Amino acid sequence: MVITRILGKQIVVSAKNYPVVFITGPRQSGKTTLSKQTFAKYYYQNLENPEIRLTAQTDPKNFLSQSNNMIIDEIQRVPDLISYIQSIVDENPDKKYVITGSQNILISKKVSQSLAGRIAIFTLLPLSLKETENTRYKVKNIYNQIVKGFYPRIYDKNLNPIEWYPNYIQTYLERDIREIKNIINLMDFQRFLKLCAGRTGQIVNLSSLADDVGVSVNTIKGWLSILEITYIIYFFPPYYRNFNKRIIKSPKLYFFDVGLVCSLLSIKNENQLKTHPLFGSIYETFCASEILKQNYNNNTHINFYHWRDKNGNEIDLLYEKNNELNTIEIKSSCTLNEDDSKNLYLFEKLTKSKVNKKLIYLSQKIKKYKDIYLQDWNSISV
Repeated sequence: MVITRILGKQIVVSAKNYPVVFITGPRQSGKTTLSKQTFAKYYYQNLENPEIRLTAQTDPKNFLSQSNNMIIDEIQRVPDLISYIQSIVDENPDKKYVITGSQNILISKKVSQSLAGRIAIFTLLPLSLKETENTRYKVKNIYNQIVKGFYPRIYDKNLNPIEWYPNYIQTYLERDIREIKNIINLMDFQRFLKLCAGRTGQIVNLSSLADDVGVSVNTIKGWLSILEITYIIYFFPPYYRNFNKRIIKSPKLYFFDVGLVCSLLSIKNENQLKTHPLFGSIYETFCASEILKQNYNNNTHINFYHWRDKNGNEIDLLYEKNNELNTIEIKSSCTLNEDDSKNLYLFEKLTKSKVNKKLIYLSQKIKKYKDIYLQDWNSISV
């Protein structure tokens, strides 16, 4: 059974208006499947194939002239092709290219330089809840869903996530990491990756990470950048407009996929997850990632933030939409507690303006409390 990806509709529309479409995202997020399904008549070339890659490197013009409509998979393997694509589409308006890549460093270093105004860029993340909603792949238990994660291959091939994720991590370390940076001790980096999993949903503390791994703060900064450009983690920066210096200005760290977090923390089943001391942070990561997927899948370009002052008052997630400020608190419980809303009202008081307020619980039957909208894990929306 094929899972329809929401992003597909956006890509089809953009392909009519732009000569180049770039689909980026984590390895195994479904970029190849989506591009081949959406552009079934395009000539497909995968640069992971050594022979194809050699042809692209030695004779790029000939390689790119094989068809008027081409899909070029994993273009980060031969990034110089991007400059050639620019000159080709400028000279031949009928040429169409779909390129994919699993390292978003391409956007800043190559794509934005060479293809500005000629390219539509999309980020395909692992499956969202909405994409599995009306399929046989839907998981009804939140704990099982978190342990299983959202990588399409686990669903498509009915794979055991407990076996799949360690292989994914090992491949990531041996291939992606070594391609980007020559890290001498991969064991240190793997330990760093596990320590980051233990800090998901938390404000980044560079010194603490450096001390725990036994490396410098600058090394930690570099390693966090690697995780970010390879779509393992992302950050929500602090929201500090109209506030004084008492606001904490460090970003919050999240993993794109909660199944990966569980694997790195050796959480293998529902019972282990329920009783795990980090369940609250893992559940927050799940909710934040679902919100982020909606943003990317609908191509809405919303910027998300967190807020925390030095007294410990915090808001998990903030964003501006339609000139309105929205605040979200995430609670890993099923019970509405009046204290859960206090920071939402505190923030509204500090901003001196009307703020839309939302609470997300594990389970919630009522939809509104005072002027706060309530949601459960199965109905998250922005």
